[in-house]
Amino acid sequence: MSCVFMCTELLWGARLLLMTSAPALTHDLKPDIDLPLGQVGPGAPLTIGLVSYLNTLPLISGLEKIENVRLAPTVPAEQVGLLETGQVDLALCSVVDLVRSPVPLCVVPVGMLGCQGPTLTVRLFSRRPLEQLRTVYCDSDSHTSVRLIRVLFRELHGVELETPVFNPRQDFDVSQADAFLLIGDKVMNNTLPLEFQTHQMDLGEAWFQLTGLPFVFATWMCRADLSDDQAQRVQRAAVLLDRTRRRNAHRLNQLAVREGRRFKWDSASMARVYLEELLRFEFTPQAEQAMTRFLEFSEGFSGSLPLFDWKR
Repeated sequence: MSCVFMCTELLWGARLLLMTSAPALTHDLKPDIDLPLGQVGPGAPLTIGLVSYLNTLPLISGLEKIENVRLAPTVPAEQVGLLETGQVDLALCSVVDLVRSPVPLCVVPVGMLGCQGPTLTVRLFSRRPLEQLRTVYCDSDSHTSVRLIRVLFRELHGVELETPVFNPRQDFDVSQADAFLLIGDKVMNNTLPLEFQTHQMDLGEAWFQLTGLPFVFATWMCRADLSDDQAQRVQRAAVLLDRTRRRNAHRLNQLAVREGRRFKWDSASMARVYLEELLRFEFTPQAEQAMTRFLEFSEGFSGSLPLFDWKR
């Protein structure tokens, strides 16, 4: 099925509206299984930057109950700034920030937010045929998705797309645009005028059709210029994050059912499909290959990804 019109029946059981706020970014994640995640040790609290969407809960649910851990929730595009200014030990960053940041960064390979095919929540809506588009207004919450849509239009349509950004939490006159790129839960719980539903692209599916690879939207990162003490803090945080992801991998159904409504997903069954079948959370060798390939397409990156050795 074409990436332009994929899963119309699946998606449009939910509603879409551009100017509605996403849920507040808090770390009140309310885990319902109180399994021990371990102690982080004495000293100053570990500081972790994170994103609070339904799709990040498999990576972070339970962290708010760990003593001596301080969480810093923001939208994805703001995570890298927390690392650059030294406010956090590690953060869940958009993958393009690895090469765009003025501060050298490393991937901490203990979890990611990705997909292998459709993602549902990174989606282009257009009232014109996609091959006619030259400008798409892009959700300011994500750096990677903006770069990805440029890559896809260059490779699929031979178009160097203009991608001005807009803040989805502020009023915006939709009449001035032909197309919008939205990310996150707002794709599922908001509504654009019907004319924008005519032509669509799921960016995860389009990437998979182009390359046969999964796509990595975000992964844990730390600064590369760490002192020995800072590296030890990142290592402790990495162990905690790996344990958290492994624990939550066995409770995706529970997270979808319980938290889907809080994030304004109308369909619990769709939330379950989203977390259990469509998304990927483990940073595998194939994910590393896919991330490298995307950065080659997008940023002219060459070589190997800088990986933090968290098992040392």
